Amino acid sequence: MSLKGIYKNKWVRFSFWAVLYTLWVIWVGNWWWILGLAVVFDIFITKKVKWAFWKKEYKEGEKHNVLLDWLDAIIFAVIVVTFINIFFIQAFKIPSSSMESSLLTGDHLFVSKVAYGPRLPQTPISMPFVHNVFPGSGKECYSKAIQFDYRRIAGLGKVRRDDYVVFSFPNGDTVLKRVPAEDYYMHVRTAGREYTIDKYGPIVVRPVDKKDHYVKRCVAVAGDSLRIVDGQVVVNGQPQAEYPGIQNTYRVVTDGSTINPAILESLGLNLAELWYSQQLPGYPEMPLVKENVDKVRELVNVVEVTANVDAYPPDFPDSPLMLFPYTETGWTRDNYGPIWIPAKGSTIELNEANLALYSRAIEVYEHNDFKIEDGKVFINGIESDTYTFKMDYYFMMGDNRHNSLDSRYWGFVPEDHIVGKPVFIWLSTDANRKFPSNIRWNRFLKLCK
Repeated sequence: MSLKGIYKNKWVRFSFWAVLYTLWVIWVGNWWWILGLAVVFDIFITKKVKWAFWKKEYKEGEKHNVLLDWLDAIIFAVIVVTFINIFFIQAFKIPSSSMESSLLTGDHLFVSKVAYGPRLPQTPISMPFVHNVFPGSGKECYSKAIQFDYRRIAGLGKVRRDDYVVFSFPNGDTVLKRVPAEDYYMHVRTAGREYTIDKYGPIVVRPVDKKDHYVKRCVAVAGDSLRIVDGQVVVNGQPQAEYPGIQNTYRVVTDGSTINPAILESLGLNLAELWYSQQLPGYPEMPLVKENVDKVRELVNVVEVTANVDAYPPDFPDSPLMLFPYTETGWTRDNYGPIWIPAKGSTIELNEANLALYSRAIEVYEHNDFKIEDGKVFINGIESDTYTFKMDYYFMMGDNRHNSLDSRYWGFVPEDHIVGKPVFIWLSTDANRKFPSNIRWNRFLKLCK
């Protein structure tokens, strides 16, 4: 007998799906779900309940209702795709140039949820196939009527240093409706809360799993100490490995003429973000990967190429109100730290020097009542001079180092914000070109590494 013939036996089908379902329950780790075996048994054996109540069962020779058949197909697709998105893999599009030249604006990625373990939904009442707003309307597409605590089930591993990581934007808990992609807290620090809400509001408060998604490179993991010295990332005293896609900006002086756009495109530069200054003359901020610096120097109309390195006091926009932790640290985007990344179970002394660094993690991410009164720290009403972290944290940076709002600007990424790991690019399009030349065929099915 063929496998197809064996599978037609109702007890074989029940056994197959019961085993799969039981393995899923073990993975999720919630034994209440084992009661679902009764549903599996009824579907294949007793058939007392019509679980697919929308599905019409046709008699032999009866004409099919096309609308009902389409409804059945759509409902099945919604259930299957939603299950896959939650537990296995989800599509994601690169919205900005913060990761160029590693990941490009317009790259469409598949993100693995099992790489770090799927984060179970905390806001389960939500429209399928959309993340936090209805396309085109900007209205929230979920309800906070039911909220679950953070829980992550077992994955293939943990976030490692230098991984690409997709995560929920830490400062995305409060969103300005008129400028939803911008950082609410940055606007409040620079312009004041009342002015910010009046100009860009109203505001929307989002749960963790409905914050916007970002993708960056993890440059430091929990327990690491990080510094940036003249643009070079140093972790635990060791310089970061050299990655081909990491780029910084350079001051490129020319003889008064512009560089041929075809040459700039061949270097992988985004012409939409490149500008020429007649006063220099040249390009004040040309983003280049290391191997392209000498190529630009060798161009006949280039006079000088100098790395842009921000020293203290910083130039705009890297004022103390922009760089985390928003105090007079003497840091810039290129000379930053040292800073210790919080680790689960680690205890720190609370003092004036580190309160600005860790207060948001203690209060917002780990949900404590945090107050400072008369120079004393009170956590949940108890005077405290130490704190033990409940979660691991990470420090994320974009590979396009001078065009990336990242952990240098909004601080640590908590473990409950981690979404997954990009696996491969399934499509890449260039918004500056028309179809079909806008499709980057060389990036089709390219692995993210």
